Amino acid sequence: MTPDDIGAIRRRLAELRVEHRDLDAAILRLEEGPFVDQLRMTRLKKRKLMIKDMIARLESKLIPDLNA
Repeated sequence: MTPDDIGAIRRRLAELRVEHRDLDAAILRLEEGPFVDQLRMTRLKKRKLMIKDMIARLESKLIPDLNA
């Protein structure tokens, strides 16, 4: 993996972490309201979980392979 590839992955990770944090805040705001839109809540939570999985995959790419 080239340094450019590593830089691109790190930038994407930063973007995904910001989006994950924003979704968390949006979910909290939605829960605090008098009426909870369950469909929207479900969609936001699914998106947040998908982003968490993407973050985990990208982080694993940054871990160097170790030959036994």
